[in-house]
Amino acid sequence: MKDWFKEGTPWIWFTGGTVAISLILVFGVLWLTAFQGLGYFWPGSVAEFTFIEKDGKPIRVIGEIRETEEVATRRLIESGFNIKTDAAFVSRSLVKLGNRDITGVDFRWFPRPLVSDVAFPQDLVTVERHEWGNFYGHLKQVKENGQVVAEGAAAMPELRRRVERANALFREILRIEKHDIGKVNYHIEQLRLRERKLQLNNALTDAAKAQIEAERTKRQGEFDALTQRLAELRKDIARDALAAEIMDGRVIEVPLAKVAEVYQANAMSTPQKVAHYVRKFWEFLTDDPREANTEGGIFPAIFGTVMMVILMSIVVTPLGVIAAVYMREYAKPGPLIRSIRISVNNLAGVPSIVYGVFGLGFFVYVLGHNIDHLFFPEALPAPTFGSPGILWASLTLAILTLPVVIVATEEGLSRVPRSIREGSLALGATKAETLWRTVLPIASPAMMTGLILAVARAAGEVAPLMLVGVVKLAPALPVDGFFPFVHLERKFMHLGFHIYDVGFQSPNVEAARPLVYATALLLVVVIVVLNLAAISLRNRLRERYKGLEGV
Repeated sequence: MKDWFKEGTPWIWFTGGTVAISLILVFGVLWLTAFQGLGYFWPGSVAEFTFIEKDGKPIRVIGEIRETEEVATRRLIESGFNIKTDAAFVSRSLVKLGNRDITGVDFRWFPRPLVSDVAFPQDLVTVERHEWGNFYGHLKQVKENGQVVAEGAAAMPELRRRVERANALFREILRIEKHDIGKVNYHIEQLRLRERKLQLNNALTDAAKAQIEAERTKRQGEFDALTQRLAELRKDIARDALAAEIMDGRVIEVPLAKVAEVYQANAMSTPQKVAHYVRKFWEFLTDDPREANTEGGIFPAIFGTVMMVILMSIVVTPLGVIAAVYMREYAKPGPLIRSIRISVNNLAGVPSIVYGVFGLGFFVYVLGHNIDHLFFPEALPAPTFGSPGILWASLTLAILTLPVVIVATEEGLSRVPRSIREGSLALGATKAETLWRTVLPIASPAMMTGLILAVARAAGEVAPLMLVGVVKLAPALPVDGFFPFVHLERKFMHLGFHIYDVGFQSPNVEAARPLVYATALLLVVVIVVLNLAAISLRNRLRERYKGLEGV
């Protein structure tokens, strides 16, 4: 046994077991996240059943059964339910009732002993709305301007056709509001800023003022025409409605202007459900959020996360490499360099929120404030760069991840053999040429390792971003068709903050919980994709200079 320990075999088994346990835990987290998140897009069957209330009165309930759990019978009896059973525990189901604008609640727990006559009628419809969440009921009629145009078996085909028409009109309205009117408002604002700039420079002549006023009148005419067009579209989209019977027996009309999609989940076949799943997942990736971020898609958050990481990488890589090259290749060893290295290592352990406070105080309030006074005085007192934005968020994260890049680059430079440097110098190359053409290419895989670690940390940070640019809902992306096309001063959405906002700030936690898992899984996928791209580049560089390290 003593010799067995001396050989190190137990430590090999211990190390291998620890690695195996770590991998199991990682894959377990990923599986749980995927299981909870990917099921969010599957069309759930809608149940209808009878439930006995606390006062003994039976009611009809319609909704999706989301989950079931065991609960102590005594706890339910103490809360007023009349449950007659000797069992210590009974099951209860969480049902998504929908119709939140009518009933005031979206989810409710129902003890199973008080539930009876559970059925899944095929005529129950699920109506996804642009606001107020889902609506459930028995489809009765389809109306046009208050007149019934279809009912009974003919109602659903007619409803699908009219929902497609309403969605086309809705997209046209959204395009006009977001793009056409946004473009006009942008040009009107530019005219205001031009006029203000001329006033500050004492160059606002009568001719310039007349020209600005003429352009403003032209833009105002375009705005009025678009407003009139919007009024016509809104009147047109309000033409149709559906009438459905809800669980309390009332027949409620739902304007199709508020409907995003309608389907009968209980009547759908498996291929239809799969097609629905794929479509909803694609909408999740490409659409804008709605309903306080608990419905719709998260494309702005994906775009903001990727753009912020790219900007951060563009800044942190040259800064980290230059700092590492100076300390390793040019600076003389001594107390100053040792203290700098100690400081760099300590900076890696500073809480990220401290970097956020620094970014807010220096980048936003000092640097951004001065940039506004120097280059954008006509926009004051409204800030341009003097408010949180994606540029300041990227710079803050660049400082946060800078120590990682410095340390990784120094490690790579230290592994380049001295003989390679001396051989280059012996052939007549200068020190700068040796560094640029020989040393840095060989150390480039280590630089990419630092970048990979920086991306992995920066993409998941949330705390500093809450201070320097991230918001719950960004009205416009940092990239659009207006000059200069890339607007680094704008606020942006981020997947990490989206998870926090939906999971902890949502007014409807139960409805938002599956979306939290789906967004978390997507954030992991985005980080993996970014890292794989960097790893692929690092492997190419490593193969190119294979055999030169450690020679």
